[in-house]
Order: sequence, then structure tokens, then C-alpha cells
Amino acid sequence: MTAVTTATGFAEPTPSAALLLLGQKADLASERGVECPGALPAPDDPGLVERARAAKEALGDRVFVLGHHYQRDEVIQFADVTGDSFKLAREAAARPQAEHVVFCGVHFMAESADILTGDHQTVVLPDLAAGCSMADMAAIEQVEEAWAVLTDAGVSARTVPVTYMNSTAAIKAFTGRHGGTVCTSSNAQVALRWAFEKVGGLTGDGKVLFMPDQHLGRNTAVEQLGLTLEDCVVFDPRKPGGGLTVAELEAARMILWRGHCSVHGRFSVQNVTDVRSRVPGVNVLVHPECKNEVVAAADLVGSTEFIIRALDAAEPGSAWAIGTELNLVRRLAATHPELTVHYLDSTVCFCSTMNRIDLPHLVWTLESLVEGRVPNRIVVDPEDARWARAALDQMLALPGV
Repeated sequence: MTAVTTATGFAEPTPSAALLLLGQKADLASERGVECPGALPAPDDPGLVERARAAKEALGDRVFVLGHHYQRDEVIQFADVTGDSFKLAREAAARPQAEHVVFCGVHFMAESADILTGDHQTVVLPDLAAGCSMADMAAIEQVEEAWAVLTDAGVSARTVPVTYMNSTAAIKAFTGRHGGTVCTSSNAQVALRWAFEKVGGLTGDGKVLFMPDQHLGRNTAVEQLGLTLEDCVVFDPRKPGGGLTVAELEAARMILWRGHCSVHGRFSVQNVTDVRSRVPGVNVLVHPECKNEVVAAADLVGSTEFIIRALDAAEPGSAWAIGTELNLVRRLAATHPELTVHYLDSTVCFCSTMNRIDLPHLVWTLESLVEGRVPNRIVVDPEDARWARAALDQMLALPGV
């Protein structure tokens, strides 16, 4: 959902947002398509859990429900598998007998599932407005223009694109067409090493164009590969030439797209300082989408799966402050009563778009499938799917993946 800011400083909904508020009509020509059927069950319907259970049982093996770690508990309870975005897409691909894959996540995740699953399978997103602000920060037109800037500067031949899994299918396709790879927060180091080896290694003059999250790219390059902050420049698609001179592009090793996660970008060094003063001996564990100064101040840094494994292995009685999405932190606290688990930020911050997938939308989706209707199907353009699959296959071929 997008919005425009008025002179008073308040955001007014765009037409597609207004449709969402009305709960009916459709605007499939909008950014990612918005369809609000106007027939969603009421959120206070006491029979929602039973309705979801009954519909899922009626569908049996014909449906496979995926739940991202950041989903609400009310949705997660109906997931056949939980995980991060790439794990869930691979799980979907491993279930060819499932006619319908219901992806309780966000738009780019469902796109990846559509790319990796068979043509006989349909991928459904319960709410088409469940997007990702980070993925939306890199539009394909902007990336194509950026590549033209690199070409004009004479550096594109020495640049390998690497795109984070949290990107649109079109960006993954761009990466595949230009010989790059996709990465996750778990294997970003491996992906970047592979990319640099293609252009002369870490000690050469080759470059990586890393999209769309500048923080993951910077943290991986500096904290894991031994590059410096001075080796990194930020390409701002809103500025002519990305806001960079030819000399800056020539000197850079990491060309970072100006994008970030709206949740992880909120955490600050002050949050770390405050929790250490309140909780002596606390272990600060953050996601690598956090800012570099937050990562440097933390005790441990890792992907969502790493965070889960770290708490599973934690010493009973130990205290932890977690810098990631709040639904997951709450779930970890409930799962580990033997630990003291704190949310790193001082204010509540859910992933607002992920939270668009709620129980009413899931019930509507499952009941629609029972009735023979496929709502909100995600279909990636075949040409984009072909090249995006090439980039994803390259990631799968990386060591340790």
C-alpha cells in the first residue's frame, strides 16, 4: 500500500489504499494488484479457527500452507511448514502433489514460490496488498537505468549484480540476465565471495552491485569479507547518476542500492545501550538488515534461522535482546520460558505488510479453494521467471547452500 503526504504531514491513502479500507472492489492495474472481495469474514467471528480447520481438512493434500516466521500466531497455527522466504519457496517446490500453495508471507515470496513450483500448481497470496517496502525500493526501471549509469562510467563489465531474496521477480530476472546470483541473509558472504571471484577476487578492482538492502550488503562486505566502509558507496536511484561521480564508482568495490528494511532499520545504537543498562549481562542478537553501527554494537548477528537456533541453544536463565520483527520475538519468548527475552526497540514495530495476512484472509482463501475458485493467484511473467530461475539456480549451486 502506498500513500501520499499532505502539507499537514499526515498521509492520505492512494486510490488502491482506499479500496483496501472499503474492503471491496478491485484495482488490479495498481502496483501489485489490489483485490478486496468485500466478503471477508469478520475478524471477531468466533468460528474462524474452526472454519479454517474445516476448509484445510476438506482440501487435504491438494493444499500446502506456508507460514513465514513474521506471521501472526493465528495464521502460523495452520502452516504446514514455517521458515524464512527461501526455505518456504523450496518447500513448496518439494511438494509437486499440492495443487494449491497458499503463501502466508509477502508478494516477493509468493513470486519465488511460483518460479520454483510446477506449472500445474497455483500459488496464492491471501492478501495481494501484503508487499515488502524493501523490495519496492528497487523498481526494475530504476535498476536498468542504474546499469546504464555503470556502463557509461565504464565499470559495468567489472560489476556482478547480487540481489537479496527480498526483491521482485523482475529484479531477480535482471540479475540472472547479467550473470549474477540471488542471496539470502544466511549465505550473503558466500554469494559475495563468488561474485568477486568472477571479477578478479577481493583484491582486484571488480565490483558488486548489491540490491536492494544496503545494510545487508555493507555488513557482509565489512564485517565478513574484510572490506572497508570506504569501499562501499550508495547508489540513490532518485538522484542523477545515482548521486555518484565516475571517480566514486571507479573506486568502489560495493555499490549498494539505497534500500532498507522498514523494521530492522528502526533499531539504533541507543537501543543497544539502553538494554545493556537495564539488563546486565544481556546478549544482544540482531539481524544483518540492521544498520552497520547496530551490528557493530551487538554481540551476535545472524539471519532469522540463526536467531531461532541461537535461542534454542541458549543457556537457561540467560537474557537476550533481539533485534528483529516483533511477532517472531514474541513467539521465541513464549517458546523459551527458561530465557528472558527482550525486544530490542523501545516501541512496538511489526512488519505492517506481513501482518496484512490475518485469519479472515486465510479463511476466505481456503474456503474459496474449497468452492473451486482460485483467489489472488501469483503468476510471474514467463521470461522473468526464466531468468530469475537462472539467478536462483546459481544461488543453489553456491558452496554450502
